[in-house]
Amino acid sequence: MRSLYFYHKLNKITKEFREDSMITISLCMIVKNEERMLGRCLESVGEIADEIIIVDTGSTDDTISVAKKYTDKIFFFKWCDDFSAARNFSFSSASKDYILWLDADDIISEEDKKKFLALKETLPPDIDTVMLPYNVAFNSLGKSVFSYYRERIVRRASKLAWNEPVHEHLTIGKKVVQLDAAVSHMPGQRQEGHSDRNLLIYQKLINEGRELSSRGLFYYARELKSHGLNDKAIEQYEKFIIRDGIWKEDAISAAIDLSDCYMSKKDFEKALQVLSLSLIRDIPRAEVLCRIGFIYFQQGDILKSIFWYNLALNVPKPISWGFVSHDYYGYIPHMQLCMLHDCIGDHDEAYSHHKAAKALQPNSDAVAYNEAYFNKKLKLA
Repeated sequence: MRSLYFYHKLNKITKEFREDSMITISLCMIVKNEERMLGRCLESVGEIADEIIIVDTGSTDDTISVAKKYTDKIFFFKWCDDFSAARNFSFSSASKDYILWLDADDIISEEDKKKFLALKETLPPDIDTVMLPYNVAFNSLGKSVFSYYRERIVRRASKLAWNEPVHEHLTIGKKVVQLDAAVSHMPGQRQEGHSDRNLLIYQKLINEGRELSSRGLFYYARELKSHGLNDKAIEQYEKFIIRDGIWKEDAISAAIDLSDCYMSKKDFEKALQVLSLSLIRDIPRAEVLCRIGFIYFQQGDILKSIFWYNLALNVPKPISWGFVSHDYYGYIPHMQLCMLHDCIGDHDEAYSHHKAAKALQPNSDAVAYNEAYFNKKLKLA
């Protein structure tokens, strides 16, 4: 009985120490007309956040009613076409050790929730910024195919501020850690007006005569490209890539995006030229090598195309905070090499690449098509 008593006493002391050393987190969000998404987001983060702060920027639906089910810390901010101003306002109401920010169409999966809870127990209290993966696209298996890192959790005492009116970012603190607890972007069907919002803000800034920062210019070009305004996007990307001091990851992404714009115009020579700019920035990215392979395929040079896709299979996935399209590191090269080897009559090699692609994405429609193709070929053989 004596040993059992001391066991429980020690367990209680250990638990109290762990709870005392655990960081607390304020969740800060800005929202507008998110009645369909907000509840899902807040349900996923409920065990992680020690307080929830909602800043509404002008909802006309039942967003506030949804928010009231989870918190009484609801504030209102008059929208002024400046995301940083709204986010800085939300941060000003936080009272916990650290601040986590999310958008209403973000969620934290059950697997990642465990990582967040472990983070609360183990994060040193002097860390300024926690960089976490942001998964924004998924395959049929639910696996992330496009991700990048965001400054997701920051120490409140560091007073780090948001910058840029759109595609905003947080100042990075002195002490930074990179961890693997991910946030997943699951937008579903967006509210009307979201798609043009960012582009309209940029155009307003330009009409007011305000010069865009390097980051602003990069994201303005991306907005133009996403709206199919490729000629205007090319103009802005060309301005961006000649600027001094731009972040390496943005420079590589700009070269990839700009090459896509030129490829849409069938200007393969220019596409190759801008892709080469990325090769001097860092170890070649598979996203770049696959595009070079595709250009040579479009020009009918199958052997050159095979060379570049094979090269894509043998480059490491970058360890960086920039954009990473994960399918280019395995699945896409294998799919393309399957087709290319079949074109030159090397059917065994084609089938080998098909099996490799199938192992990576067994539920892919393209894999299913190739599977049927090879099954028919075997029956005819």
